[in-house]
Amino acid sequence: MAITAKLVKELREKTGAGMMDCKKALQETDGNIEAAVDYLREKGISKAAKKADRIAAEGATHIAVDGNVAVLLEVNCETDFVTKNDQFKQLLHDLGKQLLNKQPNTVEEAMQQEMEGSGETVENFINSAVAKIGEKLSLRRFTVLTKTGNDAFGGYLHMGGRIGVLTLLEGTTDDQVAKDVAMHVAAVNPRYVSRDEVSEEEVNKEREVLKTQALNEGKPEKIVEKMVEGRLGKFFEEICLLDQNFVKDPDQKVKTYVADKGASVKTFTRYEVGEGMEKREENFADEVMNQIKK
Repeated sequence: MAITAKLVKELREKTGAGMMDCKKALQETDGNIEAAVDYLREKGISKAAKKADRIAAEGATHIAVDGNVAVLLEVNCETDFVTKNDQFKQLLHDLGKQLLNKQPNTVEEAMQQEMEGSGETVENFINSAVAKIGEKLSLRRFTVLTKTGNDAFGGYLHMGGRIGVLTLLEGTTDDQVAKDVAMHVAAVNPRYVSRDEVSEEEVNKEREVLKTQALNEGKPEKIVEKMVEGRLGKFFEEICLLDQNFVKDPDQKVKTYVADKGASVKTFTRYEVGEGMEKREENFADEVMNQIKK
């Protein structure tokens, strides 16, 4: 039978599932609303949609490497308990493998690609996991890096993936050196590799702030410029990886440590789970009770 817009709307209101999912469900069930509801439930789509407005700011980062390709990804869930779940860990593994193989450019592109070996989209694959695990899950972000045979990836997960860092070093194949740099990035959280990456606008803005601070301290104007340049150096140390004291040996800069190994830092990516996201106001006891009720 013909699937009308009215039927699709009715099914959407019943299940909260997406328009295309509802249309497909109705096509598969010859327009039978009740059968279509069951179809969506079996696929985990209906249950997933009902959880779509929940806040998922917990989760874990994951790193997958295959030869000269590596990916760092973040998957969010609602509670920290779920990150210990074997099904959640398997989801991280499966998504890591998928992203390595397909190398999409955006999350939106990744979600519409076919999941290898399953015949369904990544979006539906995640929705199926929602139905099994019982919490809202989302692939928040990922970074895919590629290298040559003369370079090295460094992967480091802190606190079970609460923080994940992936580095790419050129001029060395020593994974441990790259991992040491990744550990430093996890601990210190620089924003840039080097001063060259900091925009002129950001530097000028900081320069003006430092100048105003110095003048407000009553410093003579003739020495303010020198003071500002000195304090700018501290500013670069805070935000630029190569200018920072290396955490494993604070007597030397990261730049020196890497150069002594004949290497250079090409890039790094650091994810901290839930950063910049809305968090739930919920105490630990409530979280335990919520888990018991599921």
